[in-house]
Amino acid sequence: MRAVWYTRTGPAREVLEFGERPLPEPAPGEVRVRLAASGVNPADIYRRAGTSWANEWPLIIPHSDGAGVVEALGEGAEPALLGRRVWLYNAQRGRPFGTAAEATCVPAEQVIELPEEIAFEIGACLGIPAMTAHRCLFADGPVRGLRVLVSGGGGAVGNYAIQLARWGGAAWVGATASGGWKTEDSAAAGAEAVFDYRAPDCAARIMAATGGVDRIVEVDVGGNVALWSEVVALNGSVIGYASRGEPMPAIPVSAVLMRRNVNLRGVVLNSAPAAARRQAMEDITAWLREAPRLHRVAGTYPLAETAAAHEAVESGSKRGTVVVLP
Repeated sequence: MRAVWYTRTGPAREVLEFGERPLPEPAPGEVRVRLAASGVNPADIYRRAGTSWANEWPLIIPHSDGAGVVEALGEGAEPALLGRRVWLYNAQRGRPFGTAAEATCVPAEQVIELPEEIAFEIGACLGIPAMTAHRCLFADGPVRGLRVLVSGGGGAVGNYAIQLARWGGAAWVGATASGGWKTEDSAAAGAEAVFDYRAPDCAARIMAATGGVDRIVEVDVGGNVALWSEVVALNGSVIGYASRGEPMPAIPVSAVLMRRNVNLRGVVLNSAPAAARRQAMEDITAWLREAPRLHRVAGTYPLAETAAAHEAVESGSKRGTVVVLP
C-alpha cells in the first residue's frame, strides 16, 4: 500500500517520507479499513514536529482520524462490519500506524458506520474534533436546559461543540471568537451570541446575556482563566481541552471553584473512558443523520502532498479540518 511515514521528528518536508509499505493484517478484534480520507489534527502535527512527544516507535504513519470501507476482519470482529462505510478515530494513538495511508487496522470498537449521505472527507473530520467536543459537553451530564458557552467557536472542536450543544437541548448557546470568519462560523453553527474575547467588557456582556454560564467548553484554560472565572455560574462546569496560552495558570480555587461549587475538568480524548468514547461515536452518528450540519473541510491534499497538509495546519489559519485523500 502507499503510505506516508517518519522515523524522526522535525519539519514536515524534512522528515515525512512517501512510498510503499506492507499492507497491515488485522489482529484479533481488529478491522482493516481501506481509507478514502485522513483527517489532520494539531496533535498529529505536534507529534511529528517533536514539540510535545518523543518518537514512540521506530517508524510512524501519522494521523488519528479517517474514513473508508472495512475490507478485512480480524478473528472475533463483528462479521456485519465487512464492507461497511465507517469513520474511525485513534488509529495512531498507542500504536504506530495511523491513517496517512491507503489502509489501516484499528480495534473494531474504534469504527462506526458512516451514513451514506455523508462524504468520506467529512467522516475524516469527526474523530478528535467532534468527539472532544462531545466529551467536553457531556462529561458532567446532559446539557438540556443549560446555558453553554463555547470558547473559540471558530475552531474545529468549538464549532462542533456549538452544534452538539444545540442538538443536546441547551437552553442557550453562545461562543467567543476573534471576529471575521471565526465569528461568522460560530453563528452559522448555531451560537445565539458571539462575543469578542479580547474586548474589555466581554465578561460583562456575557453576564448580561446569561446571568452566569452553566457549562463552558474551554479552548485555553490557562489563557482565559480571568474570563471563565468571572462568568461561570454557581454549580457550573469548566471543561478544557487545551491550555496553550498559559500551561501553568494560577487558578482561583477558593473564590471560584470552592465558593461557587465549580467543577474544573480536563479532557484528552484518547485517555477518556472507553464507554464515553463509544457513546460519543454513537451520538455523533445519530446527530449526523438528523438534519443538515455545518462541516468545514479546510482543504484536501493528495497523500503524496501530506507535508503541505501539515504546513496548512501549522499556519494557524485553517477554517475547519485539513484532509488528506489516500
